[in-house]
Amino acid sequence: MTSILLAIIIGGAFGAVLDRIGASNPNWIGRMLNLTNLHLMKTILLAIGTGSVLMFAGQMAGLVDVGHMSVKTAYVGVFIGGLLLGAGWAASGYCPGTSVCAAASGRKDALFFIAGGLLGAAAYMVTYPMWKATGMLDGVKQTLGTVPGAKYDGLTALSGDLVGIALGALFIIIAIVLPERLSGQGTVLTPAE
Repeated sequence: MTSILLAIIIGGAFGAVLDRIGASNPNWIGRMLNLTNLHLMKTILLAIGTGSVLMFAGQMAGLVDVGHMSVKTAYVGVFIGGLLLGAGWAASGYCPGTSVCAAASGRKDALFFIAGGLLGAAAYMVTYPMWKATGMLDGVKQTLGTVPGAKYDGLTALSGDLVGIALGALFIIIAIVLPERLSGQGTVLTPAE
């Protein structure tokens, strides 16, 4: 029961932050994807970079247990699914997380996106045996670098922790130097509309 309560509290806080930075507004996401306003992109890069640095530095310091790391299997289906998700995100202005946040803040269009996502997931479940038979779902679990104590192979002999910290730092640097707008396009808005 404590885990569920904690998940609800963390999820609610995450949703509030998403709404505050404008990620629950499909217009903001559209501006980010067509590169006219990079506020959200900067925020996303900064969050991923900070999380990466903290997680991998915590692993090196013994504060984070490698056994809790989950690495998704890489296969052709992931690539195709990513393309479909990206196309849906660009067309609707929502991804699964931001749609729930937008629905909670009263946007009715987000309910249609959520319904479409659930129907798509149901269609995938029904057709799963067909996709499995194609071999597109066969793959391996690998990381860019080798993480001591992890169950996954690394593509390189480099320290996975150092690779994670370096990539996180790169994301942070890009977030800092990236301008809010490219070549004066777009309008300046406050994130919470």
